[in-house]
Amino acid sequence: MTQRVLVTGGAGFIGAALVVRLLDEGHRVVVLDNMSRGRRSNLESVIDHEHLHVVEGDVVQPKDVQACYEALGGIDLVHHLAAVNGTKWFDEAAVHVIDVNINGTLSVLRHAQDWGARLVVASSPEAFGDADSMPLRESHVSVFPSAHEHQRFSYGASKYLDEVALMHAVGQGLDGRIVRPFNAYGPQMVSDAYGQVVGMMFQAVLDHRPITVHGDGQQTRSFTWIDDIVDGFYLAGALDQGVDGSSLAGCSFNLGSTEEVSMLTLAHTINEVAGSLAVDIVMQGGYPGDSRRRVADCSEAERRLGWRCRRSLQDGLHAMWSSIQP
Repeated sequence: MTQRVLVTGGAGFIGAALVVRLLDEGHRVVVLDNMSRGRRSNLESVIDHEHLHVVEGDVVQPKDVQACYEALGGIDLVHHLAAVNGTKWFDEAAVHVIDVNINGTLSVLRHAQDWGARLVVASSPEAFGDADSMPLRESHVSVFPSAHEHQRFSYGASKYLDEVALMHAVGQGLDGRIVRPFNAYGPQMVSDAYGQVVGMMFQAVLDHRPITVHGDGQQTRSFTWIDDIVDGFYLAGALDQGVDGSSLAGCSFNLGSTEEVSMLTLAHTINEVAGSLAVDIVMQGGYPGDSRRRVADCSEAERRLGWRCRRSLQDGLHAMWSSIQP
């Protein structure tokens, strides 16, 4: 059945890929993005699609959100991805990160309630805070250090509060679901100093400068190919009930690879993929509060959505390099 779908942050890395998938599936889509981190070029392949509308506006502003409703004559489903992400921002612009992440979510949540729309909120494994036991389950306890230590959890704690707000609304009748993507990567990801690590490392290779690895490089993450992430988002929004027959309202889903990879291993693997263009690897600096380990338990997504990560990191890095190399 064709749905009218709002994607906030729909010109961003994950958002734009989700928009393309939604259009391919035959849905009508409106994108809301202020283009502060999103790029129209991410939507280049579908920008002239007859079922796509792009509203350049701010998710915190109710009038901009309502303009999306008017563009499609109604909204059946909201995928809320608009946020301020990128580790460098967490310390440099903590108040802005909190403002957009919390107030943007509250704005969208209230509109979804008024519209009677299903709402899928993009959270983050950062919402688990400084949890030290792994893997991270969907119901894992969140642990946050003192705010006196650093500002890193301006992002993670605001995502945690987004989840709290959504669960409260579910208790009032909203059909809301939570999705936590684990380190999505792919050709269109942000690769500057305010981006994510895979993009930054590949950009260093393209620029013929050393790859920087923070600390001792033994921090681990779950890196997940963009198409796998998008598949999880799509299923979380499209399914009326779980593949096991369960209700999805109030459920949270980790979307991530089960390959636990250290930053130093990632750097060496990217050099291997780059072949003759490989660069030096330097160890320096880092950000306060950087998690030592992070790996996903995706059992709920597997059981309820029928989702699993399909692409290995090795295959994904080769696919990304083929797409971005000169």
